[in-house]
Amino acid sequence: MEKAYRFSVAPMLDYTDRHFRVLMRQISRCSLLYTEMVVAQALHHTLREVDGPQRAARLERLIGFDPIEQPLALQLGGDDPALLAEAAALAAQWGYSEVNLNVGCPSQKVQQGRFGACLMADPDRVARCVTAMATASGLPVTVKHRIGIDDRDSYPELLNFVDTVAAAGAHRFAVHARKAWLNGLDPKQNRTIPPLRYDLVHRLKTERPGLTIELNGGIDSPAECVEQLQRVDGVMVGRAVYAHPLRWAAVDQTIHGRQTHSRAIASQVVRGLVPYAERWCGAGGRLWPIARHLVHLVEGVSGARQWRHQLSLAAAQQQAGAAVLEQAADQLAQRGL
Repeated sequence: MEKAYRFSVAPMLDYTDRHFRVLMRQISRCSLLYTEMVVAQALHHTLREVDGPQRAARLERLIGFDPIEQPLALQLGGDDPALLAEAAALAAQWGYSEVNLNVGCPSQKVQQGRFGACLMADPDRVARCVTAMATASGLPVTVKHRIGIDDRDSYPELLNFVDTVAAAGAHRFAVHARKAWLNGLDPKQNRTIPPLRYDLVHRLKTERPGLTIELNGGIDSPAECVEQLQRVDGVMVGRAVYAHPLRWAAVDQTIHGRQTHSRAIASQVVRGLVPYAERWCGAGGRLWPIARHLVHLVEGVSGARQWRHQLSLAAAQQQAGAAVLEQAADQLAQRGL
């Protein structure tokens, strides 16, 4: 979809799984969604070491998605151009809209694999990875990165990184406007303690007007998105979307300029999940992995806590199915929600 990146939901480990993405499609039809980060090495192992039905099942678990999730980007983690090329080719085969390279995660586990944010210290390697991914897949290849790492956080270093990777064929840059401290801060602290430097992202767009630049980090409302879109090409929001999904119910109209449906309300979102839940549970899946994402859907109204409690109890039952969501939607509709 053209310019879906104008508003996107950031890739978040343990949050942006296939079930949450289907939930978000009840709220926005136009925005770009991302998978959780998938490690290229895990895909390589699956392709080379696992056979038959087990391979198919594992690939489905790692990169499977429902068609309703499109436009959808597969985020990959890794530093080996050959493995990333193999993974990107797989993304094309599975029908992803684009593929994204993670150069922003600061976790110790990711650093031990020599990828994520630590790759900002090696823009030439990132460039080789991007070229390999684009050549193997034919998909747009994008990069999500920080403004810097540790003491390597000057604007010239950021500019050199972006210029090097852009020359290799990167289609778009999603810039988390905080640097990452690779030692001394955990991933949660790295999302809040390093100060936001929107000015550096704005300067990057000004000095490289031909590049497509998204801003990520600290955005809390649609109004802030609209403000930032005066300076950059796209805005990526993560935690604020997960914590307050209905806050973003008007983004198709206000940001994408499209009237895709009437503004979503909680009961409509839950009811919209029912066909998907029927397919998922009918294939042997449990309801709870879907329902767990609904805990933030209703907030700030009388009875919200009780509704969440009842839904959680019912959805956690071993044999729970889509009827639980039907009942939960009816309860909301009766309250005008």
